[in-house]
Amino acid sequence: MSNYLVALEAAWLVRDVDDVDDAIGVAVSEAGKRLNEQDKEYVDVNVGITGCPFCGEGFDSAFIAANTALVGLDLEIEVFNADSEQHAARIAKSEVGGALRDVPLSVIDIVETEPESE
Repeated sequence: MSNYLVALEAAWLVRDVDDVDDAIGVAVSEAGKRLNEQDKEYVDVNVGITGCPFCGEGFDSAFIAANTALVGLDLEIEVFNADSEQHAARIAKSEVGGALRDVPLSVIDIVETEPESE
């Protein structure tokens, strides 16, 4: 059994916004609130980064059209005692998906971590 750090990407919809920074703030705040209400404070919520297809430079994952924003969020969760990377991914999606119902999630990275010494 191993421990894994699983990174998930979530697509968060924010309505009635005029500014990318406002959309990002609302998305991070709403996601954090929903996770905290389900006692999932251990999930880290950050705005995602999208690479420019031309220059490769990274920028915040947020797009606004018609005062509605789609914000990409990065969610990180530490999964303990999983049998494999696939098992860790299923656990992470179950934990986060239970709190963020109707939010599309995809696994973007899984890293095996060292067990904590006692």
